[in-house]
Amino acid sequence: MSALAGTGTLLRFALRRDRLLVPVWVAVNTLMVLSMPSTLEGIYSTPADRARLLRQMDANASFRALIGPVFDDSLGALTAWRVGVFAGLIAAVTSLLVVVRHTRDEEESGRQELVASGAVGRRASLTAALLAAGVANGVLALLVTAGLAGQGAAGAAALGLGLAGVGMLFATMAAIVAQLTESARAARGLTSAALGCAFVLRAAGDSAADDGSAAPTWLSPLGWLENLRPFAGERWWVLALFAGAAAAQGAVAYLLAGRRDVGMSFLPARPGPATGRLGTAAALAWRLQRGAVAGWSAGFLLAGVVYGGLTDGVADLVGDNDRARQIFERMGGRSGLTDAFLASMAGMPGLIAALYVVGSVLRLHGEETSGRAEPVLANAVGRLRWAAGHLVAAFGGSALIMLLAGAGLALGHGRDVLPLLGACLVQLPAIWVVGASAVLLYGTAPRLAPAAWGVAGAILLIGWIGPALDAPRAVMDLSPFAHLPKLPGGGMRWTPVLLLLTAAAALTTAGLAALRRRDMTT
Repeated sequence: MSALAGTGTLLRFALRRDRLLVPVWVAVNTLMVLSMPSTLEGIYSTPADRARLLRQMDANASFRALIGPVFDDSLGALTAWRVGVFAGLIAAVTSLLVVVRHTRDEEESGRQELVASGAVGRRASLTAALLAAGVANGVLALLVTAGLAGQGAAGAAALGLGLAGVGMLFATMAAIVAQLTESARAARGLTSAALGCAFVLRAAGDSAADDGSAAPTWLSPLGWLENLRPFAGERWWVLALFAGAAAAQGAVAYLLAGRRDVGMSFLPARPGPATGRLGTAAALAWRLQRGAVAGWSAGFLLAGVVYGGLTDGVADLVGDNDRARQIFERMGGRSGLTDAFLASMAGMPGLIAALYVVGSVLRLHGEETSGRAEPVLANAVGRLRWAAGHLVAAFGGSALIMLLAGAGLALGHGRDVLPLLGACLVQLPAIWVVGASAVLLYGTAPRLAPAAWGVAGAILLIGWIGPALDAPRAVMDLSPFAHLPKLPGGGMRWTPVLLLLTAAAALTTAGLAALRRRDMTT
């Protein structure tokens, strides 16, 4: 039997399972990219404005570290500069999640062993996972190329292919890590850590050189994306780096997949203690989620320091550009420019923390569908007590990471800690509403629980793109974050905060009540 027998069937199954997750994130990424030319045209409407932006970015190492260098003053080049790195990050995250879900997740749950007992080749599952990631990145590349073709066909194709290249590079990296580790959680964590290192290397290189030529930049796939230079004299040969790296990593993944048994790994988990130390369901939940909490905490603290360090340069970057000032005011309130910028920087971690709380809540769904919840609940553990442990990690963990984000902002900016801590912590009611929506979906319709990612993605899209596009108030109000007070600088308004907290409590209660009544997956 061929090693790839059954690949087509498994690919169709993978695409069916991802029919909610992948389209939402591809749509979020595409809309973020395609909305940028009109936004930039409104902010920098004249060639003189765009030329001044280039001079300011050349002199501002902090903003180069965050966004990257800009190579040309055309709208296409500015679009690639403004969203290229972040679109690459989203493509990478989507790809690694898809690959791990259809490889190590399947083995960990035991479904892969059942599938392998049929007429399925040894490498069919890995091939289907990579093809599913390839479909997602291919659609992204086509949409970006078609949407930006008006800015220049060559530049649009370069940016689309570059984003797909980043996605496939991290897809094949995730395929390797899935062979090395014994758990899906570790595979996602290690690949995400590699993505974080790629961002740090690119940031370090770009802060040192304004033309992308520094060695750390070339050590990062995100650095390759910016050095592809879409709309600024494309360097097509850089695409060979993506193709070569993805092909090499794919070959390693295939080699490893053929040398191990199903369910095993090359780096097995360390054996636990002879005597168990986890006496409660809450302790087990914390043990399962502590790695994610630690990773998000470190990332938010570092991001806060970076964002805080950008504050002093924002006035020079905005200058007398009324359009840019209005966008910051829509994101951060109509206070002084510095306070408005800090308020918008406090809101961005809040939007991203919504992804953390959804993932943490959906750990309940993963435990149930994998069969690990059943032996726990077979003991003297009620469903509510079992769920409470994970919800404490979800809601309490989001409070911790936002607290650290505020501390990082204060460290980076060098101003009073309490106002910035308050600006970050006031995001919690909106974050918890998103998490409570995930609880409701999981409790009432577990098959639809992954749709919580769509809710978080839509809210993220509104928060990121809405202010720049001057979206109607009715659209902005769909996001719970739109109702929060804008701190620091704005006045504290307790009514919306209390209403959002009440809504989060009501949604969580309804979800837990439904969980208590329905049948569990066995």
